[in-house]
Amino acid sequence: MTGAVAGLVLSLGLIAPSVPAVAATNYDIDSASSQQVVVNKHRALNPASYVPATLVRVQGERLRAEAADAYKQLAKAAKADGVNIMPISGYRSFSQQASLYDSYVRQYGQTTADTLAARPGHSEHQTGLAMDIGNASGTCALQACFASTPAGQWAAEHGPEHGFIIRYPAGAEDITGYTYEPWHLRYVGKALALDMQTRQMATLEQYFELEAAPDYLP
Repeated sequence: MTGAVAGLVLSLGLIAPSVPAVAATNYDIDSASSQQVVVNKHRALNPASYVPATLVRVQGERLRAEAADAYKQLAKAAKADGVNIMPISGYRSFSQQASLYDSYVRQYGQTTADTLAARPGHSEHQTGLAMDIGNASGTCALQACFASTPAGQWAAEHGPEHGFIIRYPAGAEDITGYTYEPWHLRYVGKALALDMQTRQMATLEQYFELEAAPDYLP
């Protein structure tokens, strides 16, 4: 399978049922400090107040050091292909996520807010391993149409080569609990990202054989 086809498969949330998943024991998916930690509506960060030990600034945004290095390489490779990828939102603390989530609740109501932003303690941005990206022109910023822009297409196809996946792909809303976010890149490491691409597995939940997490637990 070519990188372009595999990237499209991941971005559309298509799964190849004939390819076996990987046992979660192969990776540490529980520790907040792990590169492969799985954070979703059923799996809160532990501790909820987790702060990465080292955060590196990337064009005004911050990521964990290893994710920052990988992101810089991703942006450099994209630029070499004539695509300018810009960082929009990286690390957010518990309190910053709480403020964002509360603003969405006030604006849209809690039910809709829960499909747009994570509750504090459940956000990938708090791990320092997630970066929301955009085009230099600002076209389709934080909108589903970003997927069809140069930056969106390049990230979907080449992100795994640099250790990033589209964490909330199209067609996987019943698994992740979030609307399609082609701009939300999650660093998981090159080996895991490429294996997901090869196996045509769109979400971490499917890859690690975890239960779907469309809603928060009571």
